[in-house]
Amino acid sequence: MLSAKTVSSYVDLFSDLLLVRKIPPYFANVRKRMVKSPKVYIRDSGLLHALLGVRSFDNLLGHPIIGNSWEGFVLENLINSSPVGTKHSFYRTLAGAEIDLVLEIPGKKAPWVFEVKHGSSGKLGKGFHHAMEDIAPEKAFVVHKGTDAFPIDERTEAIPLGDACELLEELSG
Repeated sequence: MLSAKTVSSYVDLFSDLLLVRKIPPYFANVRKRMVKSPKVYIRDSGLLHALLGVRSFDNLLGHPIIGNSWEGFVLENLINSSPVGTKHSFYRTLAGAEIDLVLEIPGKKAPWVFEVKHGSSGKLGKGFHHAMEDIAPEKAFVVHKGTDAFPIDERTEAIPLGDACELLEELSG
């Protein structure tokens, strides 16, 4: 059995080798108990699938990892499409308020937030709405696997991954 310190050193090594991405928590100016440990994703979804023995798209569709795999793929693409100097993090309280990706973009007064959904409906839970109140973002998006963009409510838009990446790339000029 490996100690927590050993596992942490391996994760740090894999991060240095660009095999995994550690996403730090976002600390809004709120008085809530926050999750303080980073989220860790395997950066290459093909490598993730190979490690798990997922050999085909049909196998992936039936695998319990599909949601996490999609989330990691989306986050990697959004972070890579962001302007230079953008800080990325996630937001989660111990009470369950959560947003998958918070981007602090240079020149923007408030962060942009992204929730990732493998489905195409863009349905959101209470945790997302509570996190929105805590963070008060400039823009909020639900990135889904569908092909259409549509409003979810007055503050949040559902968009496909390609559209989200284009929005972020346009900020770079």
